[in-house]
This record gives sequence, C-alpha cells and structure tokens, in this order.
Amino acid sequence: MFLAVKMRAAAMLMVLPLAAALATAQEVVSENVPAKPAAGAAEPQFQSRDTRYKIAPGDSFDLNFELSPEFNQTAVAVQPDGFVTLRGIGDLNVQGQTVPELTQTLRGAYNKILNDPIISVILKDFEKPYFVADGQIGKPGKYDLRGDTTLTQAIAIAGGFKDSSRHSQVLLFRRVSDQWMEAKVINVKQMEKTGNLKEDPMLHPGDMLFVPKNTMSKVDKFFPSASMGTFFRPF
Repeated sequence: MFLAVKMRAAAMLMVLPLAAALATAQEVVSENVPAKPAAGAAEPQFQSRDTRYKIAPGDSFDLNFELSPEFNQTAVAVQPDGFVTLRGIGDLNVQGQTVPELTQTLRGAYNKILNDPIISVILKDFEKPYFVADGQIGKPGKYDLRGDTTLTQAIAIAGGFKDSSRHSQVLLFRRVSDQWMEAKVINVKQMEKTGNLKEDPMLHPGDMLFVPKNTMSKVDKFFPSASMGTFFRPF
C-alpha cells in the first residue's frame, strides 16, 4: 500500500509541471489570438495593395532612347535570375520593379555613359492577369482574369460549385506582400439567398479562391483499403 501511495505521489509530481506548462502555453496563445469583432461591427476588408505590374523572369520589353538610338534594344528578355543584359552597361537586375521604377533604374545606370538620357520602356511579353480556383469546384485551375470579375463570376468560370461544396465558407486569398497572404471568408450561400451582391468582392490579379467540403462530404463510409493513409475520395 505504501508503494502504491508513493507511486501516486510521484505521478502527481510529474503531472503538475505539465499542467502548469500547458496553462502557460494556453495563456500565450490566448494573448496572440485576435479578439472577435463586436456584434454589428463592420466585417474586415482586404487591405489596399499596389496593383501595378512588376517585372518577372520570362518577361520582355523594348528599350528606346530618344536622343541616343544606338542604344535601342528590342525584346530584352528577363532571365530566370531576374537580370537583363543591356547594351553599353552589361547585366542589371530588374526583377520586381514596376515600369516607372525600371525606367528610373535604367536612367540611373545609363547616366554613367550618357548625359541625362530620355528612356522609354514598353512591355512586350509579360504574365497576363490571372486567378486560381481550387477545392470543391467544377474545374480547378488557373484562369485568365479578363476585365472586372467578381468572386461569384470566377466560381462560375471555374465550373461552379460541386454537390460537396460548402457555399457558406468560400475562402479568398490575396497576396499583400512577398511574404504574406491575406484571407477572407465569403458566405456565397447567404449572398445568393438574399440576392445581395454588395459583398461580392472584385478579384485582383493573382487572387486564389478555395471552396472547402461541406460537413457531409468529409469522410467516405467505404473506400479502398489500398488508399488508406494516402487520400480520401470525395463523397
């Protein structure tokens, strides 16, 4: 009996530090989780973002010098590492710059050999605006973004909802920087029910929409044993 009491005491000594650690961790998590907005508060909106196109590998542009045509170049290709090879100055990194930024970069580079050069940059080949649709949708994939397109229109373009789709929790992801994505949950079911499309957001180039499964389609009742641990077939 003495041995049993001693073992229980030892077990308590092990559990208490663990419980304290878990409590501390829960406090840290609670401090870092943002509070839910108060009832009636406006829903969070996507942050504004500079939508000017930025030069990327695979793009090409024409380079025209108004007063020094001998430096003109056509179809200057941006290499996979972001560099271009320019007449008179050699290699220059241009990746991630907008056309106005690139123009200023080129002027600064050519100022070393030309007096106040007047340069114009004309994009010739570049990545077209697009959006990505994924999840429980008819035809997941990457689509050209032609003109003004709303979320519900994009869903229709991508084949519409499946029977397994959760209409009330469509996720819209938008890149706000090179390291961060912003996400928003859109209740398409509510919009369609009320006929109010004011909350139907306009897509930006590079946006991704994801349609999750509804509750009834998360798990199959039966599925091939060979697939266990690798994937679940949609209901």
